[in-house]
Amino acid sequence: MTFRRQLQALGACPKALAWVGRKSLRRAWTECERSDWMVWLVAGLGLWTKERSAEYERVRDAASAEYERVRAPAYAEYERVCDAALAEYERVRDAAYAEYERVCDAAHAECQRAHKAALAEYQRVCAPASAEYQCARDAALADYKRVTTSAVRALVPIEEIERALTVAERDRTNMDAQ
Repeated sequence: MTFRRQLQALGACPKALAWVGRKSLRRAWTECERSDWMVWLVAGLGLWTKERSAEYERVRDAASAEYERVRAPAYAEYERVCDAALAEYERVRDAAYAEYERVCDAAHAECQRAHKAALAEYQRVCAPASAEYQCARDAALADYKRVTTSAVRALVPIEEIERALTVAERDRTNMDAQ
């Protein structure tokens, strides 16, 4: 039975099944970046002990704290830059809108020009901060995923999963035969 079929029999979600595709257990276990999926599999096979859970939670909490440590300043800088740019955008837009209302048709074109220019400036100012935030967040998230998946791999040897899947498959076969 393929690993994908074994996962189906255990009730894996469609997203996990799609990701696994034709991967073997060993390949999927090595490449998986979703520690929650890994824990689900191990728990579903009855291999997730209290000791493993406690150790995983310790590693996960540390990885989560590191993720937040890296992400938070980048997001704060992003917000600082964008808030200032938004205030300037709103100042220009509001002034232009007031003039538009006073002169209506004559000011409409100027309002649109000012609005577009202010919006373009806002987007120009925010783009580098957004890119830097995304970069910091992505790197921190990749580290988080690497740490948590490594923790699960270290806590549960793949041979143990292979044995449990074999037993589960044999049990299903015996139940189908009855």
